Amino acid sequence: MSISGTMHTSPRLAFVGCESSAGASAGAGGGAGPAQAQGRREVVVSGKRVKTIDVHAHCIVPEAAQLINHPLEAPGLLWSNLGDRLAQMDHTGVDVEALSINPYWYRAERDAVAELIRVQNEALVEFCASQPERFVAFATAALQYPDLAAEQVEHAVKTLGFRGIGVAGSVASADLAHPQFHPFWAKCEALGVLVFLHPLGTRALEPSGRLAGNGLLTNTIGNPLETTIALSHLIFEGTLDRFPGLKICAAHGGGFLPSYANRSDAVITTFPNRVGPLPKKKPTEYLRGGQLYFDSIMFTGEGMRHLVAEAGIDHVVLGTDYPFPWNTAPVDHVMAIPGLSDEDRIKILGGTAAQLLGIEG
Repeated sequence: MSISGTMHTSPRLAFVGCESSAGASAGAGGGAGPAQAQGRREVVVSGKRVKTIDVHAHCIVPEAAQLINHPLEAPGLLWSNLGDRLAQMDHTGVDVEALSINPYWYRAERDAVAELIRVQNEALVEFCASQPERFVAFATAALQYPDLAAEQVEHAVKTLGFRGIGVAGSVASADLAHPQFHPFWAKCEALGVLVFLHPLGTRALEPSGRLAGNGLLTNTIGNPLETTIALSHLIFEGTLDRFPGLKICAAHGGGFLPSYANRSDAVITTFPNRVGPLPKKKPTEYLRGGQLYFDSIMFTGEGMRHLVAEAGIDHVVLGTDYPFPWNTAPVDHVMAIPGLSDEDRIKILGGTAAQLLGIEG
């Protein structure tokens, strides 16, 4: 992913967790070989040095957040300097992080959010230019104004050099498959950029209290549920059919969809008169059809094996959720997947993401 830009000041990013109420630090992780107390861990598979690419790593631009008075209070934010992050990447064997920002601006007014996105994307360019071998980024866009978002995507790609765009699982309670977002999807398809879809939880459920109580259910099941809903609508409402060139990477292993997508196939024959206009393919076929990709934030080797079995080896990429410590041993996690060839592991560790984001090997 080539991001061009001119450095004027020091990079202006803060690194944050996956949820504003997290307040946890990242733990140490493993790799393909013994970790070194000092220095960079290099991942080697079958004698080949592998460039590992983490597609799921968070950050925030304080100057942008301040434009709409978005709070940056502790302990919800995990602040870290560049040295800390590079040291953690070196320790866990992550060569490149693709930075993304969880959208908090989808209810902001048009003029304010236009300035926010400008400041934010320029800061991402500036930061990545300071460490071009270690960081790339997903651009941001104001999806609540789809026409503006389409313009922002074009500027981000053609002027700033981004090769990816980040979105939430919904936009102020509106589903991504709604026709109002067609201009945005059309622009992403035309420009050939990867869309990284990260949920913000099922906000519409929270007022009911169904996710209250123990277990941090707003995150534990709310985040993967939001992704499941978003992907299901994109399939059943025909968005993926309308824009067959779209490439979307879904966080957290695609939520619950890959594990239960066969029910989506079955509903077409069980209730054919209630499904609505049918998608062009079986829902399970979209998992392997080249439009959907899934990060590796599963929790066991068997869970990863199942994801690969459902989605196909070419559709699974490395993700850590850094700095939130869901996956603190990303390389060992991939190496522990049963039944994979070394070529398969190389694809997950970085080969597929490099192709999607235009990162040189």
